[in-house]
Amino acid sequence: MNKVALLLSLLLCGVSFSAERPNVIIILADDMAVGDLSSINGGLSSTPTLDAMAESSVVFENAYAGSPVCAPSRAAFLTGRYPHRTGSVTLNQIKHPELTRLHLDETTIADRFQANGYATGIVGKWHSGPGAEYAPRKRGFDESVVFLDSTDVETYFNYRLEHNDVLRHYGGEGYLTDILTKEAVDFVRRHENEPFFLHLAHYAPHRPLSAPDEVTARYLNKGLDENIAQVYAMVEIMDTGIGVLLDELDALGLAENTIVIFASDNGPDPLVGERFNGPLRGAKYEVTEGGIRVPFFVRWSGTLAPAPRSEPIHFADIVPTLVEICGLEKGPQGLPLDGVSFAGLLSQDYGACTPPPQRFWQWNRKTPDMTHNAAVREGDWKLVKPFVTKNYPKGPSELPYQLYDLSTDPTESNDISAKHPGITDRLAKQYEAWFREVEAERVD
Repeated sequence: MNKVALLLSLLLCGVSFSAERPNVIIILADDMAVGDLSSINGGLSSTPTLDAMAESSVVFENAYAGSPVCAPSRAAFLTGRYPHRTGSVTLNQIKHPELTRLHLDETTIADRFQANGYATGIVGKWHSGPGAEYAPRKRGFDESVVFLDSTDVETYFNYRLEHNDVLRHYGGEGYLTDILTKEAVDFVRRHENEPFFLHLAHYAPHRPLSAPDEVTARYLNKGLDENIAQVYAMVEIMDTGIGVLLDELDALGLAENTIVIFASDNGPDPLVGERFNGPLRGAKYEVTEGGIRVPFFVRWSGTLAPAPRSEPIHFADIVPTLVEICGLEKGPQGLPLDGVSFAGLLSQDYGACTPPPQRFWQWNRKTPDMTHNAAVREGDWKLVKPFVTKNYPKGPSELPYQLYDLSTDPTESNDISAKHPGITDRLAKQYEAWFREVEAERVD
């Protein structure tokens, strides 16, 4: 699409912006729940920056991660494709390197920005493939300050980061989240005079739980247990750092030419204890709403009017949306995308952009098994193949499909599959056909 056609397309969707190419910053938290925002949980946590960002953003109330766990979810965000197609389907990079790498023929979002003259950088968690040829600087990022695996973080006070492939150990030089904030700010300063794409991949509030005692104490004094107090302390420190980054955009005069997206890679980790997450059932590892529904804000000061959106979007939609808005016309077109642009949903007069009729999820540890932990959403219908275990499956699951109407049952408490056998059977067949298709592409 040429520039004129691009502008016309966005105008038809109600989106207008300056001729100058916008910068893009995508901030991803790790294991952060929708309910971790203080504006949602009634002040249990403290997230003034993110609460203010939500008030100045288009907020997607039905935003879905690509998977209920981190590596596959990030694969969907990076490529615009379902995780199974990309090859990244499980978690442990040491035990299963071949199942945690993005295939080398995948085009990443960074590849696209890089090919269009953007300076590209990643700060924080990679977890998208061990091995030199799978590292960030081989996947479209000009600059990287990252840890490649969870084994690089012993605590948030003792960790290793690779600075453009040079490994550095931090043992007392700074709290991990604060260092990631500093590196993100430094990247913006270095590239303030050219278009840039920055992915800030925070680790908070992922285990190992660790935060300064004085911050944790504020939550212990509220009567919260040690684990949840540390989670909220970690979220607070991340929130403060995001504020520092946004303030830097203001100081450099870049706020009105920078799209800032904030999201989390999946729902809350159940291993640290149960915490408030509104009506959402389930957690990380599960395809129920609590495992895959995530906070998702898009801020573009001076261009996008703040508004809530109830339409479902998916991590795979990020690539086509930014390709459209930023006019990423040069370079590799990549493999066919599963996502669709939600640019039309960013305007006040929206509705011109149509999402796919169904969205799909499936995850189990190691090699994908169609009978475990899967979901399809079509409108308000949600079909679920129930979760069995976060550990290795011991064989196929014989648990029957469950059907929910999210418009009347957002907690997924009332299985109505027996009342609607036709819908259940149709969605089950569509899921199974999808699974066979994406798995065939993964192993091809």
